[in-house]
Amino acid sequence: MARGDGHPVMVLPGFTASDISTAPLRWYLRDRSYAAYGWRLGRNFGLREGVEQRMIRRLRDLHEQSGEKVSLVGWSLGGIYARELARQQPHRVRQVITLGSPLNLSNKANHAWRLYEHLSGQTIDSQREQMNLLRAPLEVPATAIYSRSDGVVAWQTCIDDENREQTQNIEVPGSHCGLGHNPMVLYVIADRLSQPPDAWKPFDRSGLRKLVYPRSVASPAEALLTDWVTDRSGKTRDLVIRSYDVTSLTN
Repeated sequence: MARGDGHPVMVLPGFTASDISTAPLRWYLRDRSYAAYGWRLGRNFGLREGVEQRMIRRLRDLHEQSGEKVSLVGWSLGGIYARELARQQPHRVRQVITLGSPLNLSNKANHAWRLYEHLSGQTIDSQREQMNLLRAPLEVPATAIYSRSDGVVAWQTCIDDENREQTQNIEVPGSHCGLGHNPMVLYVIADRLSQPPDAWKPFDRSGLRKLVYPRSVASPAEALLTDWVTDRSGKTRDLVIRSYDVTSLTN
């Protein structure tokens, strides 16, 4: 498995989680020779007042202390934060990796939106415009890791657009709550982080990797138009068309 070059990596936790939840991932990254850090902002209760500014300061400090660009790994809501940081501070960010992060469509396409509104003190609809900015391409490489068996977030919302340069979706088996310590996810993260700066290449699925990493969908529109179903024997999977409204994604 690829080892790192020592560059800094900041890991952002999911909704209601703290740095404790990302400790196994950060321990793994340190073992792979990365300088892994938590976000140090306590529990993630949404975009409350001051959170965005404190994340920017944390990113700035890591960048200035190391003299290197920082890779951002965000789990669920943490991935949304990671993308926004990269959008605002591209000169400080090396790449972004999201784990089961709802990047597209309604933020209510998950099982936690009511809890989010209650704990953050903000409604989903009030943040609609800000969330729509997530569809804009980033200036840095971006990898979106998702699972069809996520169980918390609708996997179709976790898809980025591979037509954009240096962007890739990677499907893995597993649950939303296990993404931060799923061996298949850890392998992908290590592979992505090991790439030299300015030498991004897509994740290689050739050989035996195809048995673990199936062909991923390439765009939000494709994710909404298609889904996999299993026949009664459980041995075959057929591609079927779903009746989703994808006008906003294909215009």
